[in-house]
Amino acid sequence: MQLAIIGLGKMGANMTERLLNGGHSVVVFDTSAENIQESVNKGAIGSDSLEDAIGKLGERKIVWMMVPSGDITEKVFKSALGFLNDNDILIDGGNSFYKDSVRRHEVALATGVHFIDAGTSGGVWGLEVGYCLMVGGNAEPVEHASEIFKTLAPPNGFQRVGESGAGHYVKMIHNGIEYGMMQAYAVGFQILHASKYDIDLQAVAGLWGQGSVVRSWLLELLELALKDDPGLDKIKGHVSDSGEGRWTVKEAIDLDVPALSLTHALMARFRSRQENTFADRTLAALRNQFGGHAVKKSESPEPVGK
Repeated sequence: MQLAIIGLGKMGANMTERLLNGGHSVVVFDTSAENIQESVNKGAIGSDSLEDAIGKLGERKIVWMMVPSGDITEKVFKSALGFLNDNDILIDGGNSFYKDSVRRHEVALATGVHFIDAGTSGGVWGLEVGYCLMVGGNAEPVEHASEIFKTLAPPNGFQRVGESGAGHYVKMIHNGIEYGMMQAYAVGFQILHASKYDIDLQAVAGLWGQGSVVRSWLLELLELALKDDPGLDKIKGHVSDSGEGRWTVKEAIDLDVPALSLTHALMARFRSRQENTFADRTLAALRNQFGGHAVKKSESPEPVGK
């Protein structure tokens, strides 16, 4: 099939390459000319604008947006609609909020364009092993584009999970669960690291990957990380979040679901970004006031955390 990929970051570029390897014709556009050229060198058709990219597509155009969620997605979405025709298909493979996807579906449909939200998981490994695709949207356009989804996904790794918004909803919960799993591994391995035993953490990660009930791809990735840096000394423990964990916790609150582990994992990420916080200084001051417990004096005249 033929399609345009808009956005050639790590995910978009690898997806383009996987589609090319699968025999598809891919037109590409990105704000970086260097990124475009790299994809062209692998067989893609380059373009110098969004309009040019869409204009190079044949009948029933398929455009896949692979850009960061938020303002950029909205800008590309609105621009793309201006160049698409009745019955064309516009796919958002980024991590957009599902309610935004429902709204975009309705806006697109009013112009005759089909909008598909495709929750995409696989990260930088997707080129090699494929991407898990959680797709939401009307059945007919999803079926029309199914060969694209099947090429990107490993066997049984693509599914239409429901109507508009369902793909990004399922991906949102997927990422919320991911937060919790990562936090559980992080705390468990910290206990192992702090124990009196001289434990080879990489070996344990590999061991647990063989038949253990806690085996997972995340554990395999941790084994790789520990191989490169056994004490993880080259990394600062500052953990960002891209929004999906927050959305999952908010959804749990709205649905009265006690998502304890997922909420804690999100809060732990917030905590990782702070040092010498006002809350910690308050705790130390209170212990000193009521019990005379010793406090450690700050070496910095200005507090680091809020």
